[in-house]
Amino acid sequence: MSDKPRISIDQLRIGLYVHLDLAWFEHPFALSHFKIRSEEQIRTIRGLGLSSVRYDPALSDRDLPPSPAAVATEAAAAATSEPAAGQPAPAIAEALAAKRAMMERVRTQRTAAAGIEQAFVDTARAVRQIEKNLQARPPQAVSQATQLVGRIVDSILCAPELAIHVMGDRMGGEELYFHSLNVTMLSLMAARELQLPAEQFMTLGLGALFHDIGRKEIPGRILMKLEPLTQAERSLYEMHCQYGVDVGRRIGLAPAVLDIVFEHHELFDGSGYPRKLKGEASGLLSRIVALANHYDELCNPFNLATALTPHEALSQMFARWRGKFDPKLLQLFIRCLGVYPPGSIVQLSNGAIGMVATVNTKKPMKPMLVIHDESVPRDQAILVDLDRESELSVAKAIRPAQLPGEIYNYLSPRQRVSYYFDAGQAGLPTVTP
Repeated sequence: MSDKPRISIDQLRIGLYVHLDLAWFEHPFALSHFKIRSEEQIRTIRGLGLSSVRYDPALSDRDLPPSPAAVATEAAAAATSEPAAGQPAPAIAEALAAKRAMMERVRTQRTAAAGIEQAFVDTARAVRQIEKNLQARPPQAVSQATQLVGRIVDSILCAPELAIHVMGDRMGGEELYFHSLNVTMLSLMAARELQLPAEQFMTLGLGALFHDIGRKEIPGRILMKLEPLTQAERSLYEMHCQYGVDVGRRIGLAPAVLDIVFEHHELFDGSGYPRKLKGEASGLLSRIVALANHYDELCNPFNLATALTPHEALSQMFARWRGKFDPKLLQLFIRCLGVYPPGSIVQLSNGAIGMVATVNTKKPMKPMLVIHDESVPRDQAILVDLDRESELSVAKAIRPAQLPGEIYNYLSPRQRVSYYFDAGQAGLPTVTP
């Protein structure tokens, strides 16, 4: 960014995109580079002791800064009200104090995020153990699954607010178990927003966790095939729903759970399988799992080259495939995850690039983001909470492949998108492999 032209402090105008050559903690703004949107911001910058700033013509509303003569009167007026050197104005001192408080919140958030990520890893390991025990020790597997889902349900139901976090890619080799865990998490989060009766959560959680157990009966050459399946292969693959019911009966799953296993590929327009059930002919819990399952398969397909970003997945489900899902559930699902779900790469209204890290289901349009800032080390990346930064908003989503290399490496977009939750005061579920 050193090639950006400089302007004197008296040339600042609304609409200029400026870069402050100060450490992040030395100024009161959320970011070190931004578009000026108010006279108050200009007064604040002038009070920081800088004689000049860099600006970006490409991101500014004007191609060139105004001439000094055009702002001479304003600059003179501002000069009379500026504090003595080394004495920040009270408003700036107050803003810097707020910035220090923000930095402390960021440190707390990082600690909390590390705990949530560890809870996700532990849960994925528990799912792996459950799946391993399905064949050898079915009663133990079902007991472990019931306990695990029960702890997750308790945490989700007790949480005053539900914050959904995107997880990192390096999760200790548990990737094979992410799909069933993702579908379980997304289904239970949707059920909370739907305010389902508490007694239905266990059935939903177990049905989501075991929805794909029939796939173990499908040959690997079909499951791992990258090319489109032939009609015969497709017919065999679709049998995994019935195979899942057969396995579920052998291990003692309840009939209501088996209904979810059997119906999780049914679609609202009747184009699903195995029975082509239409509308509400499939159960409500099955329709929730079908929605969560489809979303996760779009974001995390076997062939990652075809993966959609979370924003693209939701957009396509709403724009192109809306008729395939229960419309009320689809709207609720989008409201829960937000238009820009965790894991989305976005550009903010001030031009900054970031990755959505956390969404609060009560304020899905005000996510928390990891922001790219070349002046801040990657392991200390800025976290910006849009709920607190009222002047900032998400302008658009960006595909990771469109990012410049340095920004891509800084933000590290997730190849696989997995979600976990912050249960707030309720604490995180404890899991035992």
